[in-house]
Amino acid sequence: MNMIQAINSAMDVTMARDPSIVVMGEDVGYFGGVFRATAGLQKKYGKTRVFDTPITECGIIGVAVGMGAYGLRPVPEIQFADYIYPALDQLVSEAARLRYRSGGEFTAPLTVRSPFGGGIFGGQTHSQSPEGIFTHVSGVKTVIPSTPYDAKGLLIAAIEDNDPVIFFEPKRIYNGPFNGHWDRPAENWSKHPGGEVPTGYYKIPLGKANVVREGEAVTMLAYGTMVHVCAQVVADTGVDAEIVDLRTLVPLDIEAIEASVKKTGRCMIVHEATRTAGFGAELAALVQERCFYHLEAPVERVTGFDTPYPHSLEWAYFPGPVRIGQALKKILKD
Repeated sequence: MNMIQAINSAMDVTMARDPSIVVMGEDVGYFGGVFRATAGLQKKYGKTRVFDTPITECGIIGVAVGMGAYGLRPVPEIQFADYIYPALDQLVSEAARLRYRSGGEFTAPLTVRSPFGGGIFGGQTHSQSPEGIFTHVSGVKTVIPSTPYDAKGLLIAAIEDNDPVIFFEPKRIYNGPFNGHWDRPAENWSKHPGGEVPTGYYKIPLGKANVVREGEAVTMLAYGTMVHVCAQVVADTGVDAEIVDLRTLVPLDIEAIEASVKKTGRCMIVHEATRTAGFGAELAALVQERCFYHLEAPVERVTGFDTPYPHSLEWAYFPGPVRIGQALKKILKD
């Protein structure tokens, strides 16, 4: 399966098991979503469980919070992560606080799916990576898969979770892994082990990182598309790096990070979001607090820049093989 098919399968499997699960969003019904992630679900489960909404992100999430409090498990889609900002008040002030504010009497078990990230020439309004905003909010979990296998297992776990979950889908790798070399032929998931996805039910626990490559020289922390870019850089340079795919940012598998950095003595963090107050800053602080006496060099970050995502300079902004390779040389030299 590619990632779109895996995400569709996750919703199909969970909806068949649990009649309280509903899918909602702009064009998710008859049309099947702008990326076709919900294709066929309305025909199978009906218009009361898979339905289109008006173009109002605040309204979509507000209704989903009410559904969750009523006992349903809504899976709303925000068509692009760039358009999630109008829904922030409902996500932060209502969904994230509902369990705490009601003393556990009510919950908001909603899973907000949204494509995010660049690499497709979407420009400033279709390429953003706002995950850092949500990791700052107590009461919200943040999940970002890097393979179809992980996407299905993590999405099932998110839908079954009793807390609100932001499920960001790296749209650059919907159809295949991306190694950061935009000028090379595109790959698909059929030749990648992460594309081998069971058709039935399985889930991957939230808060469990995956060591996709073991190594001794440096720890590379990444998630989503950047996992594959890091893997290609390591293959090109021959550096014996350990690559840790975080999978979920909140809850964070800090034990896996700590064990890896203590083994390698060096840590590099790679993400596409802007640098200032990006999630990489939190990771760097945690590594510094927990692994200070094991570090042989300062923690290195390779990120997007503190600018809107540029259309014409897409590959200068994108943390590609050149910038990651330069950072690898620097951290190994220190």
